[in-house]
Amino acid sequence: MGEAWRARDGVTGLVLPRAMTPHKGSHESGRGTRRYDAVVVGGGHNGLVAAAYLARAGRSVLVLERLGHTGGAAVSTRPFPGVDARLSRYSYLVSLLPAKIVRDLGLDLTLRPRAVSSYTPARRAGRPTGLLVAGDEERTRASFARLTGGDREYRSWRRFHGMTGRVARRVFPTLTEPLPTRAELRRRVDDEYAWRALFEEPLGRVIEAYFTDDLVRGVVLTDALIGTFADAHDPSLRQNRCFLYHVIGGGTGAWDVPVGGMGALTDALAAAAVRAGAELATGHEAVRIDSDGHTAEVTCRTADGEHTVAARHVLVAAAPQVLAALTGDAPPPPAEGAQLKVNMLLTRLPALRDPAADPREAFAGTFHVAEGYRNLAAAQVSAASGTPPAAPPAELYCHSLTDPTILGPDLARRGHHTLTLFGLHTPARLFARDHDAVRDDLLAATLAQVDAHLAEPLAGCLATDADGRPCLEVRTPPELERDLGLPGGHIFHRDLSWPYARDGAGRWGVATGRPNVLLCGAGAVRGGGVSGVPGHNAAMAVLESPAR
Repeated sequence: MGEAWRARDGVTGLVLPRAMTPHKGSHESGRGTRRYDAVVVGGGHNGLVAAAYLARAGRSVLVLERLGHTGGAAVSTRPFPGVDARLSRYSYLVSLLPAKIVRDLGLDLTLRPRAVSSYTPARRAGRPTGLLVAGDEERTRASFARLTGGDREYRSWRRFHGMTGRVARRVFPTLTEPLPTRAELRRRVDDEYAWRALFEEPLGRVIEAYFTDDLVRGVVLTDALIGTFADAHDPSLRQNRCFLYHVIGGGTGAWDVPVGGMGALTDALAAAAVRAGAELATGHEAVRIDSDGHTAEVTCRTADGEHTVAARHVLVAAAPQVLAALTGDAPPPPAEGAQLKVNMLLTRLPALRDPAADPREAFAGTFHVAEGYRNLAAAQVSAASGTPPAAPPAELYCHSLTDPTILGPDLARRGHHTLTLFGLHTPARLFARDHDAVRDDLLAATLAQVDAHLAEPLAGCLATDADGRPCLEVRTPPELERDLGLPGGHIFHRDLSWPYARDGAGRWGVATGRPNVLLCGAGAVRGGGVSGVPGHNAAMAVLESPAR
């Protein structure tokens, strides 16, 4: 096919020549329009999953990607000039990717578990301490006792996660099956208390029923707020939906590290799609979709002008707002992201004020900062009113402790480490008045919350790039919209949906108002996170459609 592997800005991606070459089974109409069984709009991980499945089934497939590389938000790149460190620039952990997809597509991918789930620093009785949740149950029990003065919270922790674990084992396998009805999923869960607690009542109620310690309550709640701007008692239950997707991954809720960074996953998906015969065309921005319900045409723009390709099915691996713009339909309600993403490279891990905490453990899992239950509520109220939180909640994680391959040999030898910070409750609305000033103030306030638990300032541990600048990169919701085309900077494209049937979603949760145009991005039912589930489900919907 004439494809070539090239590196662009540190991202490895499959880049095809500008002239799209014929695929097996593709052909030209009398007007010279190239025709495919399926055109996939968007070369992120979901689009690549769909392309690989369809091509493996013998369908002719073309992927159109606006950027100069595939991968979307799941990429690895070298953001700091002259520094040999490949960071997962946007998405950074894997939980929801089913092993079935890895097996079906024969992905060359290694996912590595983290030795530590989380560490949360705190001050109690004027002294620094913290809560370590490790793989070793006895150490976790001892840490709960040290923080709370007894075993009650630990026993509640075990009972609560026993409940969510049972739900995870029942719900996760359904993600790659046809959508169950609400009643069918409820029967599958087979636990009325868990169903009410997670699917019907605001999550704050069950958290407050199980736990009394403010810090423990906050640690549990954070899984409901990643990429979701809500309060624990939000009547919309958007926090419950976010929580559900964060605790069901793999049937365990464990979050894994992709060896080689997130780009290793999407490179493996691109390779699988190409092996199966799909064409990947980067630098091709889809600008219009025309469909009569049976056939469709996609117009795309390149450096050479506009081109049109025809297809029996079009799969859109982009946000619902993007789909509406392409088809000319009325757009869905606006989406609003609410996170601050900070990428850093350190010359060393900072020491902690808690004398019992080893930085190599504390930063290996999720390092919670300013995420007590009351502070999370106060930050949400402040941000909802348009005022940046005074104590911005955030969590940090060091990829290189679990996977040192992302560092060049010299950096690894000298003890350098990456550090990712994900800030909560920073909705796009905060940046409307003076983006740069608000970004800088929020960053300073967030790092001050981190420094409050360190024995040395984090700034003193930052490496510098070839130009002498600190290795620190910040991305706000407006910048994610600019860089990745995420409406409002929403990392899930819109609020997550319940994993059961709803009107208009079709048998697989990917249907749109046009029978042969499917939504296979994070905004599909059962979308969100790095899962590939919408891509798989859209491919299944195409393969179930009437014979050609």
